[in-house]
Amino acid sequence: MVDSFVKSKIRDDKVTLFIKAACPYCRKAVALLEEFNFLPGCLEVVDITGMEDVQDYFQQTTGQRTVPRVFIGRSCIGGFSDLQNLYQQLSTKLRQIGAL
Repeated sequence: MVDSFVKSKIRDDKVTLFIKAACPYCRKAVALLEEFNFLPGCLEVVDITGMEDVQDYFQQTTGQRTVPRVFIGRSCIGGFSDLQNLYQQLSTKLRQIGAL
């Protein structure tokens, strides 16, 4: 069930951000991504507050259960610090998946 929920949110041509509303790093990740001019539907923010089973799934599939979990296309790049580290390359990566 969790597997199908997560997979239904992730696509090759978009960025998917799994967050918890109260998380300051999640808010920073959303703000950083909102700096880019995404095509409609190419940025999805999924609030998983109270969905511990999704975080358990991320632990199994990505090795981390922390939020935010950032997916560019179908690849998990990690969390907020990983997103920050990729900042200079983000435009290129987003163009490659067709999100910009």
